Amino acid sequence: MFDTKVAIIVRNDLAAWQRLNVVAFLATGVASAAPDAMGQPYVDAAGNRYGTLLGQPMMVFEADLAGLQKAHSIGLTRELALHPYVEAMFSTGNDHDNRQAFLAEDPAHLNLVGLALHGPKKAVDKAVKGLSLHP
Repeated sequence: MFDTKVAIIVRNDLAAWQRLNVVAFLATGVASAAPDAMGQPYVDAAGNRYGTLLGQPMMVFEADLAGLQKAHSIGLTRELALHPYVEAMFSTGNDHDNRQAFLAEDPAHLNLVGLALHGPKKAVDKAVKGLSLHP
């Protein structure tokens, strides 16, 4: 039904609040990078207007660090839109410090706690192959 796919992967050893936080942040990254994927505003029967949502499903997977790093590597080679979240970002309090924490990471060994991928369906499927859907 869709030519593209959105997958969010969250690390399986995080506390529940951390998992939800990471998924929320990563979903905003996908939405901001793919405005054409956004649906139309919602309107209820009384005429009240509501915001838009992404116009296609987002699949949420879980993985250990190695699984996240593998998906990241495949995503890079397949030129997918990638939105990373590293563990050091939990200790910051703003976007500027988040970007500084990310910049300090070793690109070959990112300490990922989450990763969103968006792109052609087959390429995203390849990146998440073998991962389990989040329960």
